[in-house]
Amino acid sequence: MLTGMAIVAVIVLGLVSVAAGVAVFVVDSMAKATFALLVSFLAVAGVLLAMELTYLAVVTALMMTIEMAIMAVFMIMFMMNPAGLMPMTMVHNARASAVAGVVVFVVLVLGIWTIDWPARVGSLPADSTRQLGEAIMGSHMLVMLVIGVGLFATIISGTVLATHRGRYDRFGPDLRATKPSDPVGGGFR
Repeated sequence: MLTGMAIVAVIVLGLVSVAAGVAVFVVDSMAKATFALLVSFLAVAGVLLAMELTYLAVVTALMMTIEMAIMAVFMIMFMMNPAGLMPMTMVHNARASAVAGVVVFVVLVLGIWTIDWPARVGSLPADSTRQLGEAIMGSHMLVMLVIGVGLFATIISGTVLATHRGRYDRFGPDLRATKPSDPVGGGFR
């Protein structure tokens, strides 16, 4: 059973998650959408933590943080505009997408409220989160946590090494240069 503070945390973090999810489609660049999506997933991890599902909260936070970091690395490497910062639309085929979203939402809500859910059989485990973690990872959980942090550090290091010139190199330490100081002409302004 959740305490009063946990209920408040679930409500607040749920609202933050939904607002950040909406922001993914409202902002005008891929980089902003990526970070809005990360905020949404981290808020979901916070909801899981408030519900005392620590293992799932940690896994969600680690997986989504690393996934968004990888997405940012690929934006820096492959996008035509600098790291997805140029304005662009985040919504394609808006009318059909909205209709599909509403239809899926209605079907899921109807399913939740109309299906006869099975009754619990047997007794509750002492620590269901631990039981789930052991069923999924066995004795390798600590190794996977260390590997996750190591991979994240590698991604950050690779990004730093791949982008030897940043906006401060191009537009000066105060960012007031009107023309970028690029070694090769034809760069973005």
